[in-house]
Amino acid sequence: MSEFSGWADDLRVEVAGHGVVAHTGSVAVRLLADCSGLTGRLSQIMNPKDALVVHDRGRVMTNTAVMIADGGRVMSDLAVLRDQGEMFGPVASDPTLWRTLSAVDAHQLARIAAARARTRRVVWAQITARHGQIPAARVAGQCNLGRSVVIRLDASTILAHSEKEWAAPTFKKTFGHYPLTAWCDNTGECLAIKLRAGNAGSNTVTDHIEVLTEAIRQIPAAFRRDLLITCDGAGSTIELIELIEHITTLNAAAGRKVHYSVGFNLDERVKTAIDLVPDDAWQHALDENGEARPLDKAAVIELTGLLRESVGGDRLKTWPAGMRIIVRREKPHPGAQLSLFEQHEGWRYQVIATNTPATTRGQLAQIAVLEARHRAQARVEDCIRTAKATGMGHLPSKKAQVNQAWLAAVAMACDLLAWLRLLCLSGDLAKAEPKTLRYRILHTSARIIRGQRRRTIRIPETWPWATQLRDCIQAALTLPFTPIIT
Repeated sequence: MSEFSGWADDLRVEVAGHGVVAHTGSVAVRLLADCSGLTGRLSQIMNPKDALVVHDRGRVMTNTAVMIADGGRVMSDLAVLRDQGEMFGPVASDPTLWRTLSAVDAHQLARIAAARARTRRVVWAQITARHGQIPAARVAGQCNLGRSVVIRLDASTILAHSEKEWAAPTFKKTFGHYPLTAWCDNTGECLAIKLRAGNAGSNTVTDHIEVLTEAIRQIPAAFRRDLLITCDGAGSTIELIELIEHITTLNAAAGRKVHYSVGFNLDERVKTAIDLVPDDAWQHALDENGEARPLDKAAVIELTGLLRESVGGDRLKTWPAGMRIIVRREKPHPGAQLSLFEQHEGWRYQVIATNTPATTRGQLAQIAVLEARHRAQARVEDCIRTAKATGMGHLPSKKAQVNQAWLAAVAMACDLLAWLRLLCLSGDLAKAEPKTLRYRILHTSARIIRGQRRRTIRIPETWPWATQLRDCIQAALTLPFTPIIT
């Protein structure tokens, strides 16, 4: 053999032996589903009352979420759990999984969402017990949003390579679906996913309000008193007005503060106001570390006064009274797509609308921080990217109902990975993306040792993350079991 492959001269391969298991770290993910009460609550609502089932459908659903969190892409990937009975016990067959997802209609989806919300209350209490509070959403380096719970809305295309129900041409000239999602920026949890046709509009206010309503229901009641809702690219359309008005009405509840930060259109009234701003009125924008950028590179300004009170009267009179308009200008990077106005001005402009008042105490009174707060909306793209690698990127069925049920399992999988980071991991792994968690923790092989009426997972000492994996599973094993009250 070549001198470069000499290390393999004495290698042989065979299929034999027993007691060796793979995907050991997924034990912790499954324990999270069970101990938090998610499996039990799904069992209560998903099992048919007039039929005897061999495999509990709540267990089938959580096993599907565990499989997706582990990196499963299609229904047949459930075999990864099923073929390791020494560790996971009996796991449903692919036809049983298909029947389970096919039975999830709109009414069942609503009940699953309610079960997830009740489970989240338990998990957030455990997160608070471990960390002292729910993690604060961070913007511009060291600045954080304190107790505010941030809900970020965004839509994304899912390609379809075959004829599927609701698949249609998308605005990106592709073919597939265009689901709308909602994420908790504090924890990385997926609060809601709504499957939509590929030609669904980005600014469909009905869909946004429906997903936002479901997302707020997912937030435990004790944490709904201070909310920030963000979405991007909506423009200054009539539908955006309706969305902002809806969010504004949420402040009517006693003791509740709901702020929004949404993308606004660079329209003629905004362009006219920008032309009226003196050069020395622009303020420093903040970089990703919270440091002020040079004014000749990036700057921010508030246009609310010019749009509300300058010559020509109130140009925002059809919009809610508390809305503020903030503009960021930045030197465009090579290849940036600019409007004629931006080409003439030599700047790239981004406009946002928010109802966070100027009287807010602390750093949030600064328009630079408000603009940086909205720029953090880009994190939702990371959430969607990792979700597409966690089952969302491939819809398994031709039927929209089955695909929506699959997305419900995807949302639970994203939650379980977020809970794993917050409750069972520490250090760099507590911030790791799913791909890293799978390579280092979830997909690790180990040996099952039986003795003294126990099963012991024996992790190889040579595995670089053996200690972290042991601590992760041990933390999951010691989580308090949540009883389900019928």
